[in-house]
Amino acid sequence: MDDDRVWSFEKSLWDGGPDHYRELVDDECLMVLPHPPFVLSGRQAIEAVAETPRWSNVAFSKGQVARPQEGVIVIAYHVEASRDDASYAANCTSTYRRLSHDVWRVIQHQQTPPLAQSGTVEKTKS
Repeated sequence: MDDDRVWSFEKSLWDGGPDHYRELVDDECLMVLPHPPFVLSGRQAIEAVAETPRWSNVAFSKGQVARPQEGVIVIAYHVEASRDDASYAANCTSTYRRLSHDVWRVIQHQQTPPLAQSGTVEKTKS
């Protein structure tokens, strides 16, 4: 899968419908999301995300693509997404595995919203 298709595939997970999402996410997928229960697996991960409202505007930046071995793609990026009632930003990773020629599934996804303002460092008391 070339880079353009990788980003198109990933974007479709943010703005595509629930059936499309269920088709592209593997039954063995592991996810870490920024809301309880935080760590999800398998069908639980698929249904938790498939049933959330889709985003109407999605923009990726800082994208990186790695291909550590044949049939595995790992991506990292920053996303900014919005819909009528909400906006969202996060740093994300996804891992895909190839099942057969031109058939890919998400096997891992993680979202981390920005934790602090750029240039801000929190100090803890000893």
